[in-house]
Amino acid sequence: MRVIVYPHDLAIGGSQINAIDLAKAVQDAGHEVTVFAQPGPLEEYIAEKGVPFVRARTLRYRPAPSRIAQLASLALRQDADLIHAYEWPPCLDAYFGAHLVGGVPLVCTVLSMAVSDLVPPSVPLIMGTEDLGDEACNGRAGAVRVLEPPIDVIGDHPGIDGRPLREAWGIGPDEFAVVSVSRLSYDLKLDALVQTVDAAGLLAGGFPVKFVLVGGGDAEADIRARAEEVNRRHGREVVILPGSMRDPRGAYAAADVVVAMGSSALRSMAIGKPVVVQGERGFCLELNDATLPVFLRQGFWGTGDGSVGAELLASQLAALLSDVGRRAALGAFGRRTVETQFSLERATGTVLDIYADVISLYHRRPSDASTAARAAWLAMANEARLHDPRHRRIAATQRQGRLAAARRA
Repeated sequence: MRVIVYPHDLAIGGSQINAIDLAKAVQDAGHEVTVFAQPGPLEEYIAEKGVPFVRARTLRYRPAPSRIAQLASLALRQDADLIHAYEWPPCLDAYFGAHLVGGVPLVCTVLSMAVSDLVPPSVPLIMGTEDLGDEACNGRAGAVRVLEPPIDVIGDHPGIDGRPLREAWGIGPDEFAVVSVSRLSYDLKLDALVQTVDAAGLLAGGFPVKFVLVGGGDAEADIRARAEEVNRRHGREVVILPGSMRDPRGAYAAADVVVAMGSSALRSMAIGKPVVVQGERGFCLELNDATLPVFLRQGFWGTGDGSVGAELLASQLAALLSDVGRRAALGAFGRRTVETQFSLERATGTVLDIYADVISLYHRRPSDASTAARAAWLAMANEARLHDPRHRRIAATQRQGRLAAARRA
């Protein structure tokens, strides 16, 4: 089987790493795989994995006509059997060229919290949670399958040494490290980031603890300013922002407790760390045997009611920091859970079955012309809205409102 894998970008993030790891696993299973993506920091990671890589043209608009043509040409040259796109922009690049014109079967993974209307309803989907899979079935002609984010349990393991980073960050043997590895982004992340920094301020008076927020993004300046205020208030370095790490395994290993969401939570579990899962509007919940069914259904993320936030996170972390036995037990439980339910090996078998089904069931439907016309119209309308100065002003105002609310919290 000849497969083209098309992540939505190569910024450092869980979805992109999942895509690359799965591409490598499919290649190791004996198939021909090429990663096609716009340039980014994870190019080096692809090279380390030994998967062929083709740079996509970097263009402002989505979908981009010249990138559509580039991908279609690549699929033709390689006689591709299938394209696996991640999220709606790569899906549309593949749909309008290689799929509709070239007849190449297409499947799209959506790890966002909802399926965009821009994804044509005839395209088969892979969703990251059972809840999202159920939601995606409504009004779609294409098949919907569920595949949780796969974790490389060989590369992510409890034997990784976190001591070098603890020393680099100035965390002594009698101090606790609470670690978060996340994009420092306004989109989907801001609530959790603010919650974490504020919880650090609440805990620092009673525990010898340092919080390490690993990552970068458009919200970094605001999060750094909030962290500096916590540090000034306590007269010591409580919150550390060391920037992005392409390989964050040492950061997870350095932690006594990890606060995380999505695949970051799963990687922490694979490395044997106790985890408090975060989400939006103050959601936080310890991962344990009683709460695991919640996360298996909705994913390692959630939405709170906005009424507690930092106080709830601080109380959950305080209970864990006070009980070394519980931390060890939860770390072992998390590792077992990832090994049995989220391993890359298990996911590879599932995705190969999905590929075979998509290829065998693919056929040119008479409705494709109308579906394509609707998809093109929605895509053009979306781009016009995004590039409209009025939309930019509204988006900027909304962002400032969220920041103001976070600063008041």
